[in-house]
Amino acid sequence: MIPTSPPRRAASGTSLVEFALQGDLLIGEGLRLRAAHGRAGITNHKQEGDGATPAGLLRLVRVLYRADRIKPPICAVPLEPISPRDGWCDDMADPAYNKPVRLPFAPSHEELWRADNVYDVIGVLDWNLAPIVPGHGSAIFFHAATPDYAPTAGCVALALPDVLAALAAGLTAIHVPG
Repeated sequence: MIPTSPPRRAASGTSLVEFALQGDLLIGEGLRLRAAHGRAGITNHKQEGDGATPAGLLRLVRVLYRADRIKPPICAVPLEPISPRDGWCDDMADPAYNKPVRLPFAPSHEELWRADNVYDVIGVLDWNLAPIVPGHGSAIFFHAATPDYAPTAGCVALALPDVLAALAAGLTAIHVPG
């Protein structure tokens, strides 16, 4: 087993429970979970649409979930249900770029209420949130993997039970080595 470091202190004084992405595993708090990440690998120079997962310490800002499919997950960050009208703007020319939006929404966006189970739980990671830089990447989430663990468009994905286990273990950040 690869040892994990003890939780680091976040600026607010709350514990930062950091998991680490190591190849096809997410490791932390005694858990070793199979993971998928960006189809283009990991990058230190994330760009919109490149298919890569950004390197760095990605803090978990909040968790969104489908209340019609699962119970509210146990987690250490704010939690809120989503609805069929929820989306996320990925149009770098729009002022709402890399922000949640309400549907219908004309500019390019992701629908968060999906037919598959991939977004039944969505951990919003703090990539490109403060400040938001157009073209620097959007919608970098921690979510459920497809059954075949297909690479993502830049997110970190695990089997849904593993997403729930990591959240229940207190996950508040994912270290993605560059």
